[in-house]
Amino acid sequence: MSKIKFITDTASDLDLEKAEAAGIALLSFSVMVNGNSYQEQRDLSKEEFYALMDQASEMPSTSQITAFTFQEVFEKYYQEGYTDLIYVSINSKGSATFQNAKQARDQLYEEHPEAADKINIHILDGGNYTISYGYPILQAAKMAEENKTVSDILLYLQHWIADIGVYFTPMTLKYVRKSGRLTAAAAFAGEVLGFRPIIHISHGEITVSEKIRGEKNIVPKLADKIINVMQENSPYLIIEGSNPAYADQIQELLIQKTGRPPAYRVKVGSAVSVNAGHDLVAVAVLEK
Repeated sequence: MSKIKFITDTASDLDLEKAEAAGIALLSFSVMVNGNSYQEQRDLSKEEFYALMDQASEMPSTSQITAFTFQEVFEKYYQEGYTDLIYVSINSKGSATFQNAKQARDQLYEEHPEAADKINIHILDGGNYTISYGYPILQAAKMAEENKTVSDILLYLQHWIADIGVYFTPMTLKYVRKSGRLTAAAAFAGEVLGFRPIIHISHGEITVSEKIRGEKNIVPKLADKIINVMQENSPYLIIEGSNPAYADQIQELLIQKTGRPPAYRVKVGSAVSVNAGHDLVAVAVLEK
């Protein structure tokens, strides 16, 4: 019988307590602010980090989760007798964390040749950010509790990752500009002309889906975009920032349009807000 352990990282924006309650190991990114290093969710709440960001004299940054950290984690669960480890990572095109996990897996099998017949380490590229790959891990953990097979669980995760898209609008372009997610020229033009982008993330790629002029138009346009791209009966996930009013508005609109509440709503964490800013609104949805 399979003994499965699910693992992800804090860029998934899963709350630490909910992850632990579901038996999911949550590995923290290190975030550097004003010369001090913090473990995401363990040293600071999300709200505390927003305040630090606003006060920071330099652009905050994150560090990848190292191969050494993964080696320790994989070794621990191997020694505890798990037959399958399923790790879903932050977008591999935005972080070396995915490759570090693969390196650690290779190292485990090299140091323990007998492990090849005892433990399978499945490493999936989430291809995205925030709860877009955190939510399906919660569902996968429920599947394991229902004694679904490893093959069924992996198939579910692979299909989800293939179809999920995130649409978000940063209310300030400062962090997006400095992180390189948009060109400096495009971000500057947006600030000057009063435009805000709807940024689309899917299959690891980040593009500007649409430009919106006027703050009052942001939430309605974003809601329309979600309805247009949404698979029939897809769950939708709402990501809020430091101003939850935007998330409240889009939640109300999407309930009106779909007849369903969001499947999950979460605050954006530090690993994501370092690049996108903490004043944003986002929705993740399975796309047509």
